[in-house]
Amino acid sequence: MKTAHLIEMANQIGMFFDSLPDREEALTGIAEHIRKFWEPRMRRALLAALDTDDGAHDKAGFSEIVRAALVQHRAALTPAN
Repeated sequence: MKTAHLIEMANQIGMFFDSLPDREEALTGIAEHIRKFWEPRMRRALLAALDTDDGAHDKAGFSEIVRAALVQHRAALTPAN
């Protein structure tokens, strides 16, 4: 699966949760959805893309809310091995 497609899917999830009035609930919702429904190799690829992106110019294409959710909930999203 292409990384760009994973980022696009994560951004779509982020758009849904971004409508919640509680920011923390939205960030947790994004992370929980990805953790529950994405297989480990998809999560590894998404986190690897986050690591290669400097954030300043958003080269990878992450939306702000998805980037925040991934950073805040990284430990829960990282597969065991």
